[in-house]
Amino acid sequence: MIEKIFRTYLEIKSINDLNEIKKPAENYSINLVDPIDFQLNKFFYKQIGKKYFWKDRLEWSNKTWIEYVSDKKLSTYVLKNNEEIVGYFELIFHKTKAEVEIAYLGILEDYFGKKLGGYLLSQAIKKAFELDIKRVWLHTCSLDHKNALKNYLSRGMVIFKSEILKTKIA
Repeated sequence: MIEKIFRTYLEIKSINDLNEIKKPAENYSINLVDPIDFQLNKFFYKQIGKKYFWKDRLEWSNKTWIEYVSDKKLSTYVLKNNEEIVGYFELIFHKTKAEVEIAYLGILEDYFGKKLGGYLLSQAIKKAFELDIKRVWLHTCSLDHKNALKNYLSRGMVIFKSEILKTKIA
């Protein structure tokens, strides 16, 4: 079935515009994945994305995943509750444009309803601005979590572009 998908692009141009959500409890931590681990990115993409029709990477070979996570422009961070993995985000640093794209961000379904999305996004924005950039941006769509757009706007991001796509959902 062909569906209309509403895609929204958002940005934040100053760390001072961030409406940060503080750490919900001491047992949560956010850490850079180092050394890189393509299996972790692949796991999160599949587990989080299955509910939101993330499918472009499902056909990737392990070699393609390794090449992707090996790119020096990419940083992956993992949110943990003690030692349990909870969620992640991927940042892509575009040095020539002095900007960072939040490529993917999400929380495993077992952790929904715990107000972790705002914290995770706050940390993604803060980590991005540590790279001495002028802008952090991302895009979301009508297939994403029902609170995604609200979360982005609540953290201080603003819409800079919208579009309607027609795509097959299966």
